[in-house]
Amino acid sequence: MGLTHDKELIIWFDDIGIEDVPMVGGKNASLGEMYQHLTSKGVAVPHGFAITAYAYQYLIKSAGIEDAVRAALDGLDTHDLYNLQERGKKVRAIIRGAKFPQDLQDAIINAYKKMEAEYGKDVDVAVRSSATAEDLPDASFAGQQETYLNVRGYDAILDYCSQCFASLFTDRAISYRHDKDFGQFDVYLSIVIQKMARSDSASSGVLFTIDTESGFKDAVFITGAWGLGENVVQGAVNPDEYFVFKPTLKMGKRPIVSKTIGSKEIKMIYDNDPNTPHPVRNIPTTLEERNSYVISDDEILQLAKWAVIIEDHYGKAMDIEWAKDGDGVKVGTGKLFIVQARPETVHSQSDKKVMETYKLHEKGNVLATGLAVGTKIGQGKANVISDVKDIHSFKKGEVLVTDMTDPDWEPIMKIASAIVTNRGGRTCHAAIISRELGIPCVIGTVDGTKKIAHGQDITASSAEGEKGYVYEGLLKFEIDRVDLGDLPATKTKIMMNLAIPEKAFTECQIPNDGVGLAREEFIINSHIGLHPLALYNYEELKTSNDPVKQDIVKQIDAKTGAYTDKKQFFIDKVAEGVGRIAAGFYPKDVIVRLSDFKSNEYANLAGGTLYEPEEENPMIGWRGASRYYDPKYRPAFELECQGLLKARNDMGLTNIKLMVPFCRTPAEGRKVIEVMRECGLVQGENGLELYVMCEIPSNVILADAFADIFDGFSIGSNDLTQLTYGLDRDSGIISGIADERDDAVKEMIRMVIATAKRRGKKIGICGQGPSDFPEFATFLVELGIDSMSLIPDTAVKTRLAVHEKEKEMGINP
Repeated sequence: MGLTHDKELIIWFDDIGIEDVPMVGGKNASLGEMYQHLTSKGVAVPHGFAITAYAYQYLIKSAGIEDAVRAALDGLDTHDLYNLQERGKKVRAIIRGAKFPQDLQDAIINAYKKMEAEYGKDVDVAVRSSATAEDLPDASFAGQQETYLNVRGYDAILDYCSQCFASLFTDRAISYRHDKDFGQFDVYLSIVIQKMARSDSASSGVLFTIDTESGFKDAVFITGAWGLGENVVQGAVNPDEYFVFKPTLKMGKRPIVSKTIGSKEIKMIYDNDPNTPHPVRNIPTTLEERNSYVISDDEILQLAKWAVIIEDHYGKAMDIEWAKDGDGVKVGTGKLFIVQARPETVHSQSDKKVMETYKLHEKGNVLATGLAVGTKIGQGKANVISDVKDIHSFKKGEVLVTDMTDPDWEPIMKIASAIVTNRGGRTCHAAIISRELGIPCVIGTVDGTKKIAHGQDITASSAEGEKGYVYEGLLKFEIDRVDLGDLPATKTKIMMNLAIPEKAFTECQIPNDGVGLAREEFIINSHIGLHPLALYNYEELKTSNDPVKQDIVKQIDAKTGAYTDKKQFFIDKVAEGVGRIAAGFYPKDVIVRLSDFKSNEYANLAGGTLYEPEEENPMIGWRGASRYYDPKYRPAFELECQGLLKARNDMGLTNIKLMVPFCRTPAEGRKVIEVMRECGLVQGENGLELYVMCEIPSNVILADAFADIFDGFSIGSNDLTQLTYGLDRDSGIISGIADERDDAVKEMIRMVIATAKRRGKKIGICGQGPSDFPEFATFLVELGIDSMSLIPDTAVKTRLAVHEKEKEMGINP
């Protein structure tokens, strides 16, 4: 570190390393570590200095207030909120009243003058607390002390340093130290003085080098909003969210596998009016800002690359704050900066040998919807609290319902059964603390405090994917626990059926051999919600005076505000949805079935009625392969192909294989393959394999001819049953006549497996049969099927049944 003794008052980032936590606290130690070792690797960190923990101790002793502080804390009871608040207030007043020794004042002002020499007169700096016990692997101390932004001038620096020292004894910090078994006098406060990046005229946010919900380690998760970053940290806004896949990022690819626009209704900016008491303030964002991404794709990738560098340096998952400089002084207009990094403290400490899955057994009236934090379910009486001063009313086991939380709420968060907020993103205070406490949380409900009645029995569920739901009543649920360490290997590949990209990072952690069926329909329906031909013909629709078409244009504009090219919206969302699934299971095969909507389902998409025929029986009508080469639909299919090509080529996810559904004849198969080739999806190129669904009797009867043109088959037992027996599976009247266990279907399956084996082609099954019926799964093992693709809920139990059958047959994995 280069220091002569441990009684320095000021130390610059240049001289600080991670080993200096006892002297300068967690934030300063990390900033110094990055400034010294990572700026040479391209990671930009604004310069600054630390006011040391020794300076804090020196202030306390020189002012002679230590005994008064101890006396004020004597008889502390952190479970009595009135007691806690009263004692915290006394201690802070004592410290705020302490006069800085002259040599400490001079040291701080002289260091600030050096910052002025570097960046200009009255340079704007952040004054942030840096406690000597913060950011430890088992104690995040997230936001326990204060941060002050846009601080300028000598008097202001000294005043905010005094406030920072006093914040060592905020109510939440006192309570948190008590819960983590830290003595109240075993933690000291250092202060960060750092040049600010002028993100008030740009954007900022938080990123993690791990998925915060599932613990998936191969993704960088970035959140961002307009203005200064405190709004994201505090949960005052619903930010943008981005995911980047690390393995192919390191290969030089551009794997942004998810981009979601947040509402971002306010932004924090500088307020340099000398007549206002605060140097920052919030203002509403414009409609354009709300509908725009806060950083470009290049900037997303830059942050992700820095995140990987930082993670590799520290050797652990990291929680990082970033800021973009809008119009800075010398820092550099438009540049990105890392302004803080700490270890991630939840998933990096968890034991993944046992997987817990929470499942609701009932559905109730949905009171509020937001983003899910965690994967659990909690329930109890709703306690709707609008102001932190009223937290005394909260009782253990209740559900906290509020606008947003900050560290002042921490004393009651730890006794809540669940937390619901109006505002916030996945990296806000409520999300971080609820994860650390293992409590389900639904954030960003917008109006949860209005929709949920005080005292009402509610169930908060974060166990249903990306969205979190608050239900009326105490609904029945169960917790499945699976020991992942004891599952046997099988020769038959046990793959999964997936449709929801947001579940991929969780479900990939169930032992599996890849994805045998990734459905595009959910991505198109939920992430796009617009008919691809309406997007393709957007400019033409805009010029029409037809009120129906004008209404469709409005719907398109509402969903695609960040895109001037509406076709690109479709391409990107297909790429991101498929890419996120492929990333979760990389490098295992992910077989993506091309879109298989029926005409009535396509008609339900916005704009669909303009382009879809009315068919008597859409189930056996214009669906699957017959659409892709048809001039009436081909432009839409070409957009789909461009999305898939982007996922494979630009994102580097070459584990994506493609599958053609409802292909009635080999001639159709050749036409589809040719259209795909013209779109850049060339069979055999860059490892691209093309499969065909075996779901029509003609696929079985002409299996040799289909084997001439495709790399393999996947049996769709649902449609194969329907068409073998002449059943409409949408008709409840006749649906009970037969299922995939009946003889005719089993004979069909026997025939196609035999042909595939003879031709050396891969063959699997992705229908519902093996998931529902264990005896059907063992029948398939007897026939020598290569793989079964199952719904995730049944993957474990089917693996065990397959293992027993293979063992009985003398088959070694």
